[in-house]
Amino acid sequence: MRPKANQSHKLKLLLVFLFAALILIFIVRSTLTSSQEQQTPEETRSARCSGACNKLPRSLAQALIHYSTSVITPQQTLKEIAVSSRVLGKKSPCNFLVFGLGHDSLMWSSLNYGGRTVFLEEDEAWIKQIKRRFPMLESYHVTYDSKVNQADNLIEVGKGPECTAIGDPRYSMCQLALKGLPAEIYETSWDLIMVDAPTGYYDEAPGRMTAIYTAGMMARNRKQGGETDVFVHDVNREIEDKFSKAFLCEGYMKKQEGRLRHFVIPSYRDGLESESNRPFCP
Repeated sequence: MRPKANQSHKLKLLLVFLFAALILIFIVRSTLTSSQEQQTPEETRSARCSGACNKLPRSLAQALIHYSTSVITPQQTLKEIAVSSRVLGKKSPCNFLVFGLGHDSLMWSSLNYGGRTVFLEEDEAWIKQIKRRFPMLESYHVTYDSKVNQADNLIEVGKGPECTAIGDPRYSMCQLALKGLPAEIYETSWDLIMVDAPTGYYDEAPGRMTAIYTAGMMARNRKQGGETDVFVHDVNREIEDKFSKAFLCEGYMKKQEGRLRHFVIPSYRDGLESESNRPFCP
């Protein structure tokens, strides 16, 4: 999710179109609200609106200006972004967790306008750099203990009973579970999770093994029931391919577009079936 120059002009046009659509929706909603308030006393209307109901939110304005003028575009392609944005269009405002912080973070946060979008990033210096540009983004530093060259061993470890037992990742005995995240990350029911980090293209890099496993476990352990949409980017690489199929499950996969894979994982806490009788993968 780091910056990458010289992406297609079509992707840039899509970003501008998405934010223009968000602005249009906001204006229509604000207009409807204003129309309804015309039937109320002036004092009530003033208290509710304070003269700012039709004003474009600063975050959306900043996103529109940024992507309209930037020469850097997100690493995901137009078609890949469209897969996630369609789901966001149906579910937002919602809780959206993103592994990775980068040039596309402002886009994801803006597309989930009114919801909560949280970013988990491995590089503290990079977090500081992005926060200077976009202080409104909520992000946390994550430490990964795994390495890409451990992937073959970890996928075997993941088949053990300690890794297929459903539960809170911070209390898991599984080596793949991320345990050092802020408490609120584990306690939030995430509607969407995007795995586009950490770094995974050389042997000593942390790789996305634990991020993929933890995303799947958070979805299964969702306390409020329902389903979680999980997206994994760079599935053209061996680790992202194998680990997403193993721990997010091919049976839960809904779509693959380019290097992006989309899974819909049900909560195993919905009470419809005993946890002990429900297989880790369908």
